[in-house]
Amino acid sequence: MRNSAPHLNPSEAARRLGISAKALRLYERHGLLAIPRTAAGWRAYGPQEMARADEIVALRKLGLSLAQVKRALTGDADSLDLALATHQAHLERQLHQIAETVRTVQATRASLAAGTAPAMTIAGLLPKATITLDLPWPWGGERFELPNPKPITYITGPLGSGKTRLAHALAETIPHAAFIGLDRLDNGCAAAMARLESDPALKARLEPILLWLAEEGATVSPALTALLVTLEAAKNATLVIDMVEQGLDQATQEAVRSHLRNRCLDGPPLFLLTRSSSMLDLDDMTADESILFCPANHDVPFLVAPHPGARGYEAVATCLATPAVRSRTEGVIAWRPNVA
Repeated sequence: MRNSAPHLNPSEAARRLGISAKALRLYERHGLLAIPRTAAGWRAYGPQEMARADEIVALRKLGLSLAQVKRALTGDADSLDLALATHQAHLERQLHQIAETVRTVQATRASLAAGTAPAMTIAGLLPKATITLDLPWPWGGERFELPNPKPITYITGPLGSGKTRLAHALAETIPHAAFIGLDRLDNGCAAAMARLESDPALKARLEPILLWLAEEGATVSPALTALLVTLEAAKNATLVIDMVEQGLDQATQEAVRSHLRNRCLDGPPLFLLTRSSSMLDLDDMTADESILFCPANHDVPFLVAPHPGARGYEAVATCLATPAVRSRTEGVIAWRPNVA
């Protein structure tokens, strides 16, 4: 265990563990941690709580979901072995991809050393190309560049900032990209269910994902099913998804975010429009995520670093709302089918 003081407050405990205080609250909410309180009502992390939290952090780094961590901590060896086997398979796929890239680099260098043209384009060895486009209305046609997009790019901004038009422009510019609008929640829900029933292979891929999400606290609903069907049916496409949180409660949004992070390790990038503080959690950003902000005054959109004091950080924080606030104006669909 990391060196810990007899009693630490949440900020000190999070710093010792190398995570955010919000992550600690998430572990507590899911029943992974039980934190005693002082007479004044403050949480106090003692050696026992820090040891437990250290185990949770270690298991999460292995790729386990919160539900899998909970079972592992209760001594469920079978669940732990299954979770680790799944994560191992994912890591082995990554190693295979890296090995293929190394072999390609070696072959290209050998061709260059022999004075012959490489058998493949050098572009295939380089990072993702910069996305370049002329901004649509309400901008004035300014040039916009997004260098080397991350696996997940969140697009946000206040109402009327033009973020949806930017999303459409990105989908039209990026090769093999598609824009997924809010119509997925209307007739799209019924269409998604019909597609699921008519495509056994798609249904077989989706069922374990739904089970995993349910274990993470998600509510299975038409909105969630429509979103997942879209994602699974277009696994090889770059998707630009409008208001990804629409129709999803807070726990579902948090579970979906974890799923999308894992998905993007093996697939093309995602562009997610959002104004939810659960989908775009400024306290829980990874190196594989970025924030694209559309200012209210229609200046050129720009990337925002997830750190207080960074340009645009406060503006991003201001335009985000909790799922409870978002649901009061947009509604939450509650529906739970049998997941076998």
